[in-house]
Amino acid sequence: MGNIRPTYIKKIARELLAQRGYAFGTDFETNKAQVTEHTDITSKTIRNRVAGYITRRSVIAQREKPL
Repeated sequence: MGNIRPTYIKKIARELLAQRGYAFGTDFETNKAQVTEHTDITSKTIRNRVAGYITRRSVIAQREKPL
C-alpha cells in the first residue's frame, strides 16, 4: 500500500507537470525549489507534499521508460 494523498495535492502537481514538466526531476530538493519558484504556495507542508508527489511520479515514469 502506498501513501494516500489528497486530490488537491495531486491536482496542483499534475498542473505543474503539464505546464513545466521540464523543470522537475527525481531529486526532491530540486523539485521543492522549483515548486516554490513556480507557485505561490506559502505553506511549507503543502509545498513539500506537492514536491514529494512530483518526485514520486518522476521516479515511476523514469522506471517505466523503455530501454
